[in-house]
Amino acid sequence: MTDDIAGFGRLWAADRLPSPEDALRLADVSDTAELMRLAARLRDDGHGDIVSYSRKVFIPLTQLCRDTCHYCTFAKAPRRIEAPYLLPESVLAIARAGARAGCHEALFTLGDKPELRYRVAREALAALGHDTTLSYLAEMARLVLEETGLLPHLNPGVLSPTEIADLRKVSVSQGIMLETSADRLSARGGPHFGSPDKHPTVRLATIAAAGEAQVPFTSGILIGIGETRRERIEALLALRDLHQRHGHLQEIIVQNFRAKPGTRMAAAPEPSFEDHLWTIAVARILFGPAMNIQAPPNLSAGALEQQIAAGINDWGGVSPVTPDHVNPEAPWPEIERLAQATAAAGKVLTERLAIYPQYVRDAARWLDPAITTPTLRQADAEGFARACRWMPGAPARRPVEMREHMRATPIGIGSPPRTALADTLAKAVAGDDLTEAEIVLLFAARGADAERVYQAADDLRRAQVGDIVRYVVNRNINYTNVCSYRCQFCAFSKGKLSENLRGRPYDLDHDEICRRSREAWDRGATEVCLQGGIHPDYTGETYLGILRALKAATPDIHIHAFSPLEIWQGAATLGLSVRDFLTALKTEGLGTLPGTAAEILDDEVRRIICPDKLTTAQWLEVVETAHAVGLSTTATIMFGHVDHPRHWARHLIHIRNLQKRTGGFTEFVPLPFVPMETPIYLKGRARSGPTLREALLMHAVARLTLHPHIRNIQTSWVKMGEEGAKLCLQAGANDLGGTLMNETISKAAGASHGQEMAPARMERLITAIGRIPQQRTTLYGPVPPERREASFAAAPLTAPVATPAAQKYHRERRPAALAPMSSTIAD
Repeated sequence: MTDDIAGFGRLWAADRLPSPEDALRLADVSDTAELMRLAARLRDDGHGDIVSYSRKVFIPLTQLCRDTCHYCTFAKAPRRIEAPYLLPESVLAIARAGARAGCHEALFTLGDKPELRYRVAREALAALGHDTTLSYLAEMARLVLEETGLLPHLNPGVLSPTEIADLRKVSVSQGIMLETSADRLSARGGPHFGSPDKHPTVRLATIAAAGEAQVPFTSGILIGIGETRRERIEALLALRDLHQRHGHLQEIIVQNFRAKPGTRMAAAPEPSFEDHLWTIAVARILFGPAMNIQAPPNLSAGALEQQIAAGINDWGGVSPVTPDHVNPEAPWPEIERLAQATAAAGKVLTERLAIYPQYVRDAARWLDPAITTPTLRQADAEGFARACRWMPGAPARRPVEMREHMRATPIGIGSPPRTALADTLAKAVAGDDLTEAEIVLLFAARGADAERVYQAADDLRRAQVGDIVRYVVNRNINYTNVCSYRCQFCAFSKGKLSENLRGRPYDLDHDEICRRSREAWDRGATEVCLQGGIHPDYTGETYLGILRALKAATPDIHIHAFSPLEIWQGAATLGLSVRDFLTALKTEGLGTLPGTAAEILDDEVRRIICPDKLTTAQWLEVVETAHAVGLSTTATIMFGHVDHPRHWARHLIHIRNLQKRTGGFTEFVPLPFVPMETPIYLKGRARSGPTLREALLMHAVARLTLHPHIRNIQTSWVKMGEEGAKLCLQAGANDLGGTLMNETISKAAGASHGQEMAPARMERLITAIGRIPQQRTTLYGPVPPERREASFAAAPLTAPVATPAAQKYHRERRPAALAPMSSTIAD
């Protein structure tokens, strides 16, 4: 038998699933321990150390059912229930309790078409304004979604293609347990006798129709109801065949029969725990690494850790609010207990939504547009549930509360690090280049592993740059918010189609730009940072003119100005090469460039969020040319919208490789996406910015990936808030950016963290975490004492004047070199 199992291992190594003939041979394999070892290897290959669960509420819409399964206590006769259907107010009460408890899923469970059997069901439905149970289900699912935000998962039984399509509009996923493919169990004397909806062919037809309708679907088998091991394998193969055709089975549940008093099978023997483990392992082997294999934790007859060892990667839905109405005798384990058991098995408990991550990441295919937005807003970058309420730019939370939300589930801090993670961290600290896969591995860190990444980055920060945290006293001057580009992440720019967003169009004249610069100098600034929209009337001469005016007004201030997009546009309008235009700007007084307009340096993402902007190659060309003519730049990443960790990894690799060639980057600046007022978020096409874990990991992974080539990692207090910035400074960052004096871009997107952080406040923040504050220049040089003294004695700012812009914007003046593109992201 061991030789047979080894043969399955060779199939896996060759990336092949067992054939039906080979699969059926497993029925005769009795070495459960060896099967479990193979299944665990497969699971680890597909899911690493994550074991997921869904925090849900259980809504039993009706317990009436036309079927009479001999082991079921959920379905009841009309005389044994208070009302045929839960009323809307009862449904909402359950859902609201779940929302207060932090649930994301509303699991609707109900009997199969009871109106076909019971007159009381038909009368109750008529009183509710419906002809069918499924019509009422659709109304209640929509009500829960709209009123509470919980994502409905529906288990209504056998469905027609039309019914599946109708329910798809109000749910993120649906499901029906196949239970068995053995027709004989529906014959007289079998557990499914008298249950027309339990015939395997009928249930398989529903599962197939769900695949054709592209519905993320849950199914599985029920073991111990009289089937043989061979019949279990046949049922799993039937499900695998449908999944290979449609790709829609998001999970396979291996559920063990539990005998219940009061049923016809009350005295039937339950399957042994060893038999359950055997079946879990076989399911994993038949479906391979990628499938989600689930075993309900409240039905376990043995240690939860052993089920993980058998190959599961999911615990299913666990409710902190409602009982398991199908198995009321089996209470849910506390989520903390589940986390501890998962950690004891060497895994990290991770909350998911009612729709699994791979389907969230391809939402355009798998979700109805009406339910895509609420799903994306509850998802993180990998497609799991957002485990905290923190949002970039939102009002600050207490530091303890932020840390608690960041680590939303208990984890085994004392457990040893994964070998792959430990090796990757060691490689990064040694200064060796990480691959894309290794960087993605770091971004995937959760729980104790995430803490290890933060710590490794902070230790490296200390070794590289010590305990000094630097900041620059500067002023942002955004000289126009008129822009002819269609960047979907931007709420700052104003054009013909965006005047309904915050603020009115303005275009500052030279007098106001220079007044702001003089005031900044008087208040101790060493830098002015200038960026604006791409005004269709601007040419390269506009930018040259701004520099001349500024140098005349404040000759000693450093001018940090013009994004790579502005450089590209200015050069094109003058018919100059990028190099010649940059040389001209430098001659007129340009000191350095902000490395903005980078967003995500991956054209798969750029085609969605900034379709008519610079390509990745064009951005890199401008920046590399700037370095070549002696102009240093910063580097940025704007993340947390439609992007995923693989895109972040590619971005970091681009920055690292360019820095190795030129050495021209002064610092790397992660900019979490502030979503609230942005077009792409308001249209429901973007996530709610990065989670706190993702934002901290971006700073930490940047430190590790860019070592030793970029020494300064800056955190944005505007986007992170003061408490978030403190956490970033303890996860690899060493720079707090600028005091700003005016901040308009993040404010336009909905950020609420203020317009200026004065030097005294900056230094209080830094000393609060035991670090040493130090003012710096743009190029990280020392600041003259008189500048520091002026910055601490600064008078209040005078109100800025926003010169109104002309209302006619000549979009046709945009350089033809930047042609629009369009695409979508899908895994």
